[in-house]
Amino acid sequence: MEAPGAEAPSGTGPANRVIDADGHVQEDSTEILEYLPEAYREMALETPRSVGLIPPVVGLFPPLDHVHTSFRHSVASFNRKGKVRAPQWREFLDEVGIERAVLYPTAGLSVGRINYPEVAVALCRAYNDWLHDTFMAADPRLCGMALLPLQIPEAAVDELRRAVGRGFKGAMLPSNGLKGHLGSREYWPVYAEAEKLGCCLSVHGGCHIGWGIDHLDVWPIIHALGHPWGQMIALAGIVGNGILDRHPGLRVAFLEGGVNWFVTCLERFDNSWAAFSQHDPDGRFPAIGEGRAGDYLLGHVEAGRIFIGCEGDELGLARFVELAGSRPLVFSSDFPHEVTAATCRAEIDELVENPGLSPADKAAILAGNAERLYRF
Repeated sequence: MEAPGAEAPSGTGPANRVIDADGHVQEDSTEILEYLPEAYREMALETPRSVGLIPPVVGLFPPLDHVHTSFRHSVASFNRKGKVRAPQWREFLDEVGIERAVLYPTAGLSVGRINYPEVAVALCRAYNDWLHDTFMAADPRLCGMALLPLQIPEAAVDELRRAVGRGFKGAMLPSNGLKGHLGSREYWPVYAEAEKLGCCLSVHGGCHIGWGIDHLDVWPIIHALGHPWGQMIALAGIVGNGILDRHPGLRVAFLEGGVNWFVTCLERFDNSWAAFSQHDPDGRFPAIGEGRAGDYLLGHVEAGRIFIGCEGDELGLARFVELAGSRPLVFSSDFPHEVTAATCRAEIDELVENPGLSPADKAAILAGNAERLYRF
């Protein structure tokens, strides 16, 4: 429902509820530091507190890649007029007419790159507690997705269980940085626990290191390539290793890569699976047999196991719906990254006015699919 007094986006109304399936927080290292055990606080300080100074906090999360540094090409494109906290999110929801939002990290997108496993455990727990207290407890419309220390899978299982018990809708899986792909056997217990808990998992892009683009010096192109590439690799690992067959109750979202990468996977997986066979002595891989890999993927879509984030102005949105239906698509604002209330409303209007989408498609993309994904 709309917040009291909120103005609905042009072209929307009661028949077009909006749920933001992918918003973001801007982490404050100084605040998160206070949730860490004392030993880890000292590790995160530029100078030990014992010296008697008030030292600055070194960034708690590793750099995302070679362009997310203090020397930015496009500071103006970020909505950074002061800290974005629960009050600013509340204002955004009210102005745009969004019913609720699910929050993902910014700096924490690099959680897979944390080299010290014990630090990953402590930092994920601290981040999750900070997110809960700073956002979720401040406004019930702000929903959290937890970070997991996949560096120690059994600890990730424990943290997922703890976070869901505190009201989190599930957890984020990093699209990059881990030593293994997301279908690796070591992560299987996390998928089993998510299915058991009935929560979802989401793969989120944003960390672009190590993919052959580390020396590109054009930031918009790096951003354009990195997000969908991460999603393609993640989908290949998860689906190619039979995770969704093994856990039919699991729901996995792939966010902030657009929609066209999935169409590419439909085509490329289809052609390659038809041309080559997979050695599989222990039955670990999908039993596609004589069928089409594209149909196999779409079967998981239809079963409600695969969801894909989209924005309102995507060129291939109608074509995607023609090929795969609207069932997997969830609307993502990406606020406050490069987004304002005005630009978000314009995207919603563009989606609502898209002649290639039916009213049922629009309702599903704007709210209904997110309800199925996150089980509000």
